[in-house]
Amino acid sequence: MRYPILMLVALVWPAAGLATVTAQQQDGFAIEQGVDVAADSVAIYALLQQPGRWWNSDHSYSGDARNMTLDARIGGCFCEVLPAKDGLFAGSVEHARVIHAAPGRTLRLVGSLGPLQAEAVTGTLTFTLKPLGAGGTRIDMTYVVGGYVRGGTGKLASAVDRVLGQQLQGLKRAADARR
Repeated sequence: MRYPILMLVALVWPAAGLATVTAQQQDGFAIEQGVDVAADSVAIYALLQQPGRWWNSDHSYSGDARNMTLDARIGGCFCEVLPAKDGLFAGSVEHARVIHAAPGRTLRLVGSLGPLQAEAVTGTLTFTLKPLGAGGTRIDMTYVVGGYVRGGTGKLASAVDRVLGQQLQGLKRAADARR
């Protein structure tokens, strides 16, 4: 991450009232969160493919979410390009890979996000879109992580919950702004 001190703070700061870690064990955890938005599921699915519009730049490797892309088809990459510095290619990061793409209904990715990428874990991130009355949509987000984390999952679950909650709120803001 561009801001390792901020990431360290995120790992040890207690969750601010988020009670969405639904399961936690030494070798994994599950997170569930949801929001209602005033846009239809087709528009939300399209917005999911534009993480630069809703992902928090503080939780990117480049420091700018506009460097992130999400190709919402099987095998597609949720990736980030790291901008060139001094004329040299700075690199790129694969955050996750798409394993289920059902436009307007479900987008599922597999990947170890953020600090989990350095551990022997995998995570499955699912966005489920359910139509509501009056053209709105319920977005349910789950992230299930399992594997080996040096020192156990400990405080990671609440930190990951908080960070993913920020992303879901960013998606809601971007969707509601489209109205």
